[in-house]
Amino acid sequence: MASIFPPRRLWLLAAALLSACAAGEGVERPALRGAAPEVTGAFGSYLAGRYATNEADTKYAADSLLQALRRDPNEPEVVQRAFIATLLDGRSEAARLARVIPNEPLAAMLLAGQDAQAGRYERAEQRFRSLPNQGLAALLKPLLVAWAQQGRGQTDAALATLRPLTESGRQRGIYALHGAMIADIADRPRDAERLVRVALADSATPNLGLTRTMAGILMRAGQPAEAEALLDRLGRGQDDAGLFADTGGREALATRRVVASATEGIAEAYLALATALRGPQAGEFSLALVRLALQLRPRYGPALLAGAEALGDESQYQAALALLERADPADPLAPVLALRRAGLLDRLDKLTEAEGELRRLAAQYPRAFQPVARLGDLYRGRQNWAAAIPAYDAAIGRLGVPAVTHWPLFYARGIALERAKRWPEAEADFQRALSLSPEQPLVLNYLAYSWVELGQNLPEARRMLERAVELRPNDGNIADSLGWALFKLGDIPGAVRWLEKAVELESQSSVINDHLGDAYWAQGRRREALFQWRRALVLGPEGDEGPKIEGKIANGLAGQPVVETRR
Repeated sequence: MASIFPPRRLWLLAAALLSACAAGEGVERPALRGAAPEVTGAFGSYLAGRYATNEADTKYAADSLLQALRRDPNEPEVVQRAFIATLLDGRSEAARLARVIPNEPLAAMLLAGQDAQAGRYERAEQRFRSLPNQGLAALLKPLLVAWAQQGRGQTDAALATLRPLTESGRQRGIYALHGAMIADIADRPRDAERLVRVALADSATPNLGLTRTMAGILMRAGQPAEAEALLDRLGRGQDDAGLFADTGGREALATRRVVASATEGIAEAYLALATALRGPQAGEFSLALVRLALQLRPRYGPALLAGAEALGDESQYQAALALLERADPADPLAPVLALRRAGLLDRLDKLTEAEGELRRLAAQYPRAFQPVARLGDLYRGRQNWAAAIPAYDAAIGRLGVPAVTHWPLFYARGIALERAKRWPEAEADFQRALSLSPEQPLVLNYLAYSWVELGQNLPEARRMLERAVELRPNDGNIADSLGWALFKLGDIPGAVRWLEKAVELESQSSVINDHLGDAYWAQGRRREALFQWRRALVLGPEGDEGPKIEGKIANGLAGQPVVETRR
């Protein structure tokens, strides 16, 4: 299965070949992130499709490769690439092309899904058994076979297929969870409870999908208190998932199974691997699995979320938004989907629509803090501190007693207050965030750096920054803060050492380059100081920092004694 998606560097040939000409007539081409190519004929359309796939533009890739296929319908490579592109874009042509290449693993899975939907579970099982026994297919194969067996009414066989994998191995929690779902829909509550406990023991921090599934099974197995405890832990979260537990989604779990049939179980298997694979090296395969899941459950909230995240990771925000528009308004995840939709609208710079969506959610769910917190983030991202602060006030007011997981709210409000020049209140929020979670490097850094800038509590600031660096040794901004604190304390050699490291880690920061220039000047390294200041100016300093840097380039660093050092 891994051969379906070669390493991304192999796409560079297509990009180079496409740098001069048009992809061929008949395809409307949107703006891509790289330079765009033009080569006529089937080969040109093929290369354009390959290039668009590399750019994660699934629509243009599918259009181009289908055009190439029309011109050269008998070329196996074009058929395979067109199938992948149409699958990634969620098109109906993928099913037709899958029948041409039924031995291709993704094609076999798509066809098996169609068999399952038609009740042909025996045929689906045969297709699943034909999948390779290595790579990613080896992870999926037992799950898919077990669900096909359950579709045939063979619960004992399905659980037996998964049993060796639930007893040992790195992925035992996933296999145990699917075993629990199979037992649950077969009305075997004791088996379901036993297997879900294995899954719980193997999942340190269950995500939204796992928590919903586990909680529902525990409720039906007669363990409502444990189910509620799981959902309460989810509700304390700062992320979107916490909104599910805060907006009534839990009430449906006792009677409404997350997975209610074998076909839905197959979709859940695809989704589990797609979620685990999120990341730049497996983005296409993750999205392909999501598309297979959506073939079986077209409006399934978790699959729509996973697909939107995969597209969003590739900056395909409009496509991600279109996917979320397919959601069922009655889905228990509807508030989470709406929150994610607001985030995508924000990314697309549709401020009015994003703001309206968040305000609607905030009014509809007056006890949930996430919508108003996200509203604060929206304003803070646009440096509208006057609007961000009351939004964060409202979010914090909805918390009740703040928990450890709520430290980001106080940190975010502290930033807005500090930028609004309300330092005493900002300082109190940073201190509150640290009282909830003392080892947060971002908070340690922001509070300590602010003290350094104000010339306050410098020894304590140094201690906090040294700890922050230990916690995040590759964070250039934190290294800069420590270097700047040492500069203020008069330790110029130490300042230079840390500021040089900060520039290595964060070379495009105007602030860090400016700080290094100051340290070089104080160390007597005038030419190097001028170079850093000029670089800081080129990188676009904020606010009134530009004229200050220009003054240093013209006159040096006034009032700073030169420290003689041996180099």
